[in-house]
Amino acid sequence: MVKKYTSVHPPTLFQSKTLRNGDGKLRNKILLGLPRKECDAVFAKLTLVDLELHHLMQEAGQEIEHCYFPNTMMASVLNVMTDGKSVEVGLAGWEGFVGLPATAGFRTSASRVVTQAEGNAFRISAGDMRRAVRACPQLTIAVMRYTHEAAMEVTQIAACNRLHEVDQRLARWLLMSQDRIRLRVLPLTQEFLSQMLGTRRASVSVASAILRKKGLIEAGRGHVSILDRKKLEEASCECYGAIQRQLESWRKDSQ
Repeated sequence: MVKKYTSVHPPTLFQSKTLRNGDGKLRNKILLGLPRKECDAVFAKLTLVDLELHHLMQEAGQEIEHCYFPNTMMASVLNVMTDGKSVEVGLAGWEGFVGLPATAGFRTSASRVVTQAEGNAFRISAGDMRRAVRACPQLTIAVMRYTHEAAMEVTQIAACNRLHEVDQRLARWLLMSQDRIRLRVLPLTQEFLSQMLGTRRASVSVASAILRKKGLIEAGRGHVSILDRKKLEEASCECYGAIQRQLESWRKDSQ
C-alpha cells in the first residue's frame, strides 16, 4: 500500500530552512545537490509518498513505472531465482535512487526492489525521469555517480556472500543498513535477514547470537538494535571497510 502525501512545489521546498537543514523532510542526497534551476524542473514532477514495509517498488522483468529518490525509507535490491529464492545484491537509502535502468532508456527492471524499512520517498514517473536526465546535466552527473557507487557495492557484496562467514556478513549488512536510514534500531526480522543474506534462517539465528554475545547488537521481535557500532565494524569482514574507502576516494575526486 502506498500512502500519497502531496505533490512537491519547488519554491516551498527550497525556501524552507527546516526542509533543508534539520527536520528530515528532505534528506535525499541527489535532490539536495541539484542547482535551483534543475530543482524547479525536477520537483515539479515529484510526489512524496509513504512506502510501507515490503512494498514492491519494481519487479524483475517487468516495466518500470516509477522511479524513487528514497528520503527516510530504505530499499533492498534482490536477484530472484527461478525457484523463487532471492538474495540481496544492493541497498538504497537517502544517498541514492531506485530505477537506474530507466535513466539509461531501458524500460524493464533486472531486479526486484522492495521497501525494507518503511518511510517516505520522492516518486517520479519513469517517463518524466528519462526526460529529466536529458534536460538536467547536474542530475545526470549525480545519477551516473550513484550508478558507479551502486555497481561497486554489488561487486563487493557478491564477493562477500561467497567468501565470508555469515556473522561477518550480517555485521556488514547491518552497518550498511544503518548508514541508509540513520537509526540505531533497525526494523528487521530474522526471516527477512535470511532472505537478504541468501542463507537459512537457522544460520542467521546463529550469526545473530554471535554478535549478541559480543554485546554488539540486541535482537528483538521484528527489530535489531546496534549497541556498539565501532566494535560491529571490527566484527564485520573487510568488505564494509573496502566499500567505505572507495566511496570516500570518489567523494574526494568529485570535489
